[in-house]
Amino acid sequence: MAATVIRNIRMLVEGETASGSVLVRDGRIVSVHAEADAAWTDVDDIVDGNGRLLIPGMIDVHIHGAEGYDMMDGTTKSVEVVSEACARTGCTSFLATSVSSTLEDLLAMIENVKRVAGKEPGARIVGMHIEGPYLNAKRKGMQNEKYLRHPDRNEMGVILDAADSLIRMVTLAPELPGGMEMIAYLRDRGVIPALAHTDATYEEAVEAFRGGASHVTHCCNGMRPIHHRDPGLILAAFEAAHVSVQAIVDDVHLHPAMVRLLYREKGPDKMVLITDALQAMGMGDGTYAFGGHEVKVESGVATLADGTLASSTVTMNEALAKTVNAGISLADAVTMATRTPADLLGLPTKGRLEAGADADLVLLNERFEVLWTMVGGNVVYRRE
Repeated sequence: MAATVIRNIRMLVEGETASGSVLVRDGRIVSVHAEADAAWTDVDDIVDGNGRLLIPGMIDVHIHGAEGYDMMDGTTKSVEVVSEACARTGCTSFLATSVSSTLEDLLAMIENVKRVAGKEPGARIVGMHIEGPYLNAKRKGMQNEKYLRHPDRNEMGVILDAADSLIRMVTLAPELPGGMEMIAYLRDRGVIPALAHTDATYEEAVEAFRGGASHVTHCCNGMRPIHHRDPGLILAAFEAAHVSVQAIVDDVHLHPAMVRLLYREKGPDKMVLITDALQAMGMGDGTYAFGGHEVKVESGVATLADGTLASSTVTMNEALAKTVNAGISLADAVTMATRTPADLLGLPTKGRLEAGADADLVLLNERFEVLWTMVGGNVVYRRE
């Protein structure tokens, strides 16, 4: 079995950076040593990290597209392009994420994701996140209202059966007719019921969390804002210890003070960094088709014609940098991009830099730029 040593790296040890080295064999981390130059024997390759930061591969539980491709466009190429784009930005695993659509279009996306899963050119597909169509039109955001509908267990059964256990998360509005029943149904099928694009009151959200909902999609966006007489879903999520929250840290969807508040309330073990990226990620400003809408991107901000935010263009490495810039420690920011989403998805060998974990690794420079990305022990991206 081929063995590789990654030496002369900085890594996070008990919240602090330390010099060290990592031994990788057969796609797994064999050992981690907190010293710069251990004596290695019987290795096939030695990689010099040049004193840069090595972290576990990041995991994006909410991404729609990248580099001009939307994963609901009916092609396998779009899924492959997102896999490659993720790897270039330090993400080694992701949930392919849908938007509200017809059942036929959603089933087509599922089939294309299934065709690529296991043969990805970059980041690994670790499941799917179905965002909609069981969302509240009052808080629809960029979701296309003509596709929104009430929760339908028969339809969801068709979706789950078509996906062959690929679906890991479904975002819905619990206050819709059938919403609470759908939460219980998803929970019993082993799918994470997540809440967003919802006008749920505090009381409705408490009931949903007690009934099995355990996650909040792009927290603070697509839901009632916090009000001192109408605290809404966000405060209910703060009070529910088992509930984790997604954060789009792009300096647009969340003010840095709100990022810090989410962090103080939920902690690094219940706060998950995401991109919520559309196909404009990595493309720059321009006009794009997304979710049945025309989306305009100016200065990296994606909006509909009426000014509604329409997903994000941030990448995972940029989100990590912005989280640190918001005043959160590097160690906790890395946790929120790696171990926390891995734990959320029940992936005990991902998101950690320790013996026995998958060799999904990312080397970053001081500006959080990705120098190379390793997936399963193989370097799938190297910066030129």
